[in-house]
Amino acid sequence: MRARLLALLLSLGSCLGFAQSSTVPAAYLPGNPRSVLTSAAPHYDFTSPSLKPWHLKATYQLYDEQGNPSEQGTFEYWWASPTVYRSTWMRGSQSHTDWHTADGKEPYEDTGLELSFFEYQLKSDFTSPLPKPADYDPDKTYFVQEKEKFGKVKEPCFMIVPKMPPHGQLLTVPMGLFPSYCFDEKLPVLLAKWSFGALEVNFGSLVELQSQLYLPRAITVFEGNRRILTATVNAIGSLSQTDPSLTPPASARTYDQPPAIIAANVMAGHRVSGPMPVYPEDAKQSHVDGTVDLHALIGRDGRIHEMEVASAPWPSLVASAMWAVSQWKYTPYLLNGKPVEVSTTIHVTYKLGN
Repeated sequence: MRARLLALLLSLGSCLGFAQSSTVPAAYLPGNPRSVLTSAAPHYDFTSPSLKPWHLKATYQLYDEQGNPSEQGTFEYWWASPTVYRSTWMRGSQSHTDWHTADGKEPYEDTGLELSFFEYQLKSDFTSPLPKPADYDPDKTYFVQEKEKFGKVKEPCFMIVPKMPPHGQLLTVPMGLFPSYCFDEKLPVLLAKWSFGALEVNFGSLVELQSQLYLPRAITVFEGNRRILTATVNAIGSLSQTDPSLTPPASARTYDQPPAIIAANVMAGHRVSGPMPVYPEDAKQSHVDGTVDLHALIGRDGRIHEMEVASAPWPSLVASAMWAVSQWKYTPYLLNGKPVEVSTTIHVTYKLGN
């Protein structure tokens, strides 16, 4: 994530008629992670009832295993109110649409094969890139800080690390292993975020939406050292609250399949690729072995979507296990012939003498 970070153009100017008035909040202290998040939160609150209805359309490019351009798609987002909005992805013969209606229902429609996790993540990358306050509860987490280079400028970055009783803080944690965020030194503008030590999202060409929100017009996603997706906003405009796009058709279905709870040994048989963990030297020298247990959510695409530590015998073993497991891939788990999300536990065992 370090050497390849490019200078990100922060063009905080007007965007198709949306005014802008960037000022530095008096409370913005780049060296204080909680101050940064508090100052940034109002500028990334895409659920604010003060917003006027709006619509976004973006195109995105996928890349193959060698980093070469492959397929292209479009992402559109319609927002009428905090309870009424829609997202649509289209790529070739594949499409997926999610609605959220005023009565709290979430119907959807799709055609063709399942889209990738990274395509679906575009919605949150555009409209909810910051962590929720519960994600950095001071009783459960602490911050690790450093500065990363963006072009020739070093910007403040911090990582939200879970506390691990009875071990307390992890000894050495590489930036990006746990959710990590980099901001502009002068404005509460998010430049990049990382997770699981492998997934990186860069945000560029930012504009102000309706004089209050920061919206990236360019997003680049990396997995490890490989670029896997780029997205560019083509249009941002106003929207009528009665726009027919916000009304799902009668044929739309509703989500009725929660993540399947699958035993660890069963999902272990579905794993198809990914590196083995490296036994940390400090654990070896301290004669520590044992098993790191990770609760994980595996998506319909066979990738790790969420992960948290359930138990571990030593701090550095956690870092080693998470770094490796974040890159594991599985064959999708099928129920009634269809891939489903899976909630499972992953056991990573370290044994001295191996």
